[in-house]
Formats: sequence, structure tokens, C-alpha cells
Amino acid sequence: MPRRTATMLASTLMLIALLCAGVFIPVPYAEMSPGPTVNTLGEHDGEPVLQIAGRKTYPTDGNLNMTTVRVTSADYRMNLVEAVYGWLAHDNKIVPHDTLYPDGKTEEESTQENAEEFSQSQESAKVAALRELGVPVKSWVVVSTVVKGSPAEGRLHAGDVIKAVDGKAVKEPGDVADLVTEHQPGEKVVFTIVPAKEQAAAEKENRAAAKTEQITITTRTSDDAGEKRAIVGISAGTDHTFPFTIDIKLADVGGPSAGLMFALGIYDKLTPGSLTGGAFVAGTGTIDDDGKVGPIGGIEMKTVGARGKGAEYFLTPADNCAAAAKDTPEGLTLVKVDTIDDALGALKDIRSGDTDDLPSCTTS
Repeated sequence: MPRRTATMLASTLMLIALLCAGVFIPVPYAEMSPGPTVNTLGEHDGEPVLQIAGRKTYPTDGNLNMTTVRVTSADYRMNLVEAVYGWLAHDNKIVPHDTLYPDGKTEEESTQENAEEFSQSQESAKVAALRELGVPVKSWVVVSTVVKGSPAEGRLHAGDVIKAVDGKAVKEPGDVADLVTEHQPGEKVVFTIVPAKEQAAAEKENRAAAKTEQITITTRTSDDAGEKRAIVGISAGTDHTFPFTIDIKLADVGGPSAGLMFALGIYDKLTPGSLTGGAFVAGTGTIDDDGKVGPIGGIEMKTVGARGKGAEYFLTPADNCAAAAKDTPEGLTLVKVDTIDDALGALKDIRSGDTDDLPSCTTS
């Protein structure tokens, strides 16, 4: 066989071997890509995204789109060819698998966590919007989760209202941990609670909950790194009672990043006129009860997805601005926001056409 032919044959075989290796050898990466974007003022799967009953609402127009990111599943094993293709693709992002699924988190665990975060973001969006409108919202501290195998398991339950710890009134979720950690591991701590069932019945009957219980729990030592402290194995959160019904109908979406856009959609429906002036505005960002906007993941995917659907402006959390500004889709204006007030101010400028002084995002 001529040397040239042999060399070409060897090169071809090597290339085939490399391609086979690239296809069959898994790599520890996952992929993020632009996901669906939904107008919070419009409909999804045939029904309004925001449904409000018991309060006057007003017509809206334009778009206030929430944005999402698609990710590969926890059990999907990417091969080298897919990883290289993803690195080269402009609209996709390849990240270490553990970035999306840390500590071996399963698909089921990730889905559950995202669902819980999504539910909490809806509650905070409602609170932030109503507080911005001056509508009073009743709030109280509750047991959010109980760690399996912890001292609190079977003694406290998700939804229990925490009125006091060791007789000291609880006003914020952080008060619970502060009061528990005043103890040494092995000491007893007393929770004054309204059981979740009693609280639910009181809300249904529009009355104050009357039944309280005192639950004594023996603390144990924390498992995490750093200084050891006393714990009982719960996380505390906030629950609310709203003066009218606000339902957010959006399935197959998880995580907390739609909070800002839900809050703006609720605000728009409860106020005369149009927040957008008919413009196509999209955005992202977590929101807390006080209207503070927080950062999210996958900002580059979300701006691409929004622009692809026609967005002209993108409300961007201040802490995500630098990353978003590095590769802004052509025709999309990034607007930096840190609070719901910032977003409402930007929307006022957008609908008036006075956009020269909109707070912009920069790479530094």
C-alpha cells in the first residue's frame, strides 16, 4: 500500500475513533438555553396568567413578559460532541453539571425545590404589588420545612404559625433561628404555635386563630461546617392573608426569577391605564415582600429568548447587569432595576417615550 494512502487511511481511522469517543464518552457538563417567555398580562394555554377576584381590575395592553431558561435534566449525560457544539453555539451555555445539580441532587429533588421557590415568588410578588398600592396584607411567621430525622420531626409541621420561642414574640423568620441558637445543643426550647390546621380553618372562616399550643423540643448540634450551634431542624418563612383573591396560572415553570414580572403584572391590572403604553417589555428578577429585586441565573439566555419574541426593553436586576451587558441582543435595551419602584419609574419613561435617561446596564 502506498505510503500516502496508508497515511490517509490511518488519519481517517483516527478521526472515526475520536468521533466515536466524543459520542460515547460522557462529560460532566449540562446545557442551558433560552426557554419560553410568557406575557403576564395575557393568556397561557387558554386562560389568563393573572386572575384577580374580589377587587376591581382594569384593561391592560402591551407586554410584561417573564422569561425562563431550559436546562438539561439531572440524569442526562452529555457527550463530548454535544459539549463542544454547545460551547460554539451562541445562544447556549455549557456549565458544570454540579452548577445546576449540586451535591448529587436528583431530578425529582430539583423539581420540588424549583416548585417551592416558584410558589414563594408568587406570594412575594403579590405582597410587593399590594404594598406598593397601599393595600394592607396580613403576615405571620410559619414553619416552612421540617428536616427529616431532626428533633422537630413529628413535633412541628409545615404551615404551623410560630407565635413565640421561649415566650419571646417572633416577628420575622430570622427571629426563630436567633432565639434557638441562644441555647446550647441538648437544651430544651419551647415553641408557641398555632397548628397549621387551626390557622387554615381560621382563614377560611375569616376569624383570628384562637388555639395555640406549646411544643417543647430538645435541640441538637448543627451538622454544617463552622461554629457548632443548637438547632431543631426547621426553616422559618412568612405566610400571608390577602384581602382578595389573586391566582397565578402558569404550569411547568419553576424557580423564583419571575417574581418581579408577576408583581408588575398584578400592579398593572389593579391600576387604571397601561404600565407599558403598549410597548413590549420583558424582564426577570426575584422579588421580596418589600419590593427588593434580586439576581437570577441564566441572564444571557433570558435576554436572547426575550428578544427572539420581540421584546424592546428588558428589566434587568442590578446584580445581573454586567453579565447581561457583555452580549446584549441587537435591538434590546437593558434597563437596570433594584426595586419595584425602579421598575415602575422605568415603565413610566417607556410609555411616555422619554427613554434617553433610562438606567442602563454596563459591563463594569
